[in-house]
Amino acid sequence: MARSFSEHEKENIRIRLREECTKSWAKHGYKKTSVNELCAKSGISKGAFYLFYDSKESLFCETLCLVQDNLYILANEIMEKTPNKYGFAKVLKIVYREYCKNSFICDTRSVDFIAFINKLSKEQEAAIAKYSQKAGQIFLADKPYLKFAINKEKAISVITGLLALVSSKDAMCYDQFEVFDFMVENLIDKIFE
Repeated sequence: MARSFSEHEKENIRIRLREECTKSWAKHGYKKTSVNELCAKSGISKGAFYLFYDSKESLFCETLCLVQDNLYILANEIMEKTPNKYGFAKVLKIVYREYCKNSFICDTRSVDFIAFINKLSKEQEAAIAKYSQKAGQIFLADKPYLKFAINKEKAISVITGLLALVSSKDAMCYDQFEVFDFMVENLIDKIFE
C-alpha cells in the first residue's frame, strides 16, 4: 500500500525533487539524470515519484520554467532598485552567472536539450516557450529609464553576443567572470545613454 503524504510533505518533496533535478541537470544533463537517483536524494521511492509527476519530463519542464521565472523575478527586483543602465549591467552579470551555473537554461541547441524537448507534450513545449519569452523580456522590454545610445537591434545583438560567451567560457585563458564583467562595464555606456 502506498504511503500517503501530508500537504506539507508533498510541497517539501516537490521542492526537493526540483532542487535535485536542477543540480543533476546542470552537472550530468537530462539524459544522464535518473529518476531513481532524484528519488533517492529526495527521500522517496520511484513509485512515489509518480504521485508528484507523471513523467521525468514533467519534472524537468517544471524545473526549467521555475528556474527561468526565478531569474526573471530577480532581474526585475534589481531593475526596480536600480532603474538605470547600471542596474541593467548588474542584471547581465547575474544572468551570465546563472547561465554558467545552469547551462540547460541557454544551451537549447545541445543534443541533450533536444532529446529533452523531443519528449515533451505540446502543452509542456508551450509552457517552456512562455517562460522563455517572459525571461527574454528582461532584455527586450522597453523601459522608460533605459534609452539606447545605438540602434535597438544592434544593442540587443550586442547583449545577446555577450551572453553567448557562456558557450566559450572554457576556452578563456583568464577568469571568465572578470572578462564578462569588464566587457559589460565597458560597453554599458556605449549601449545606453
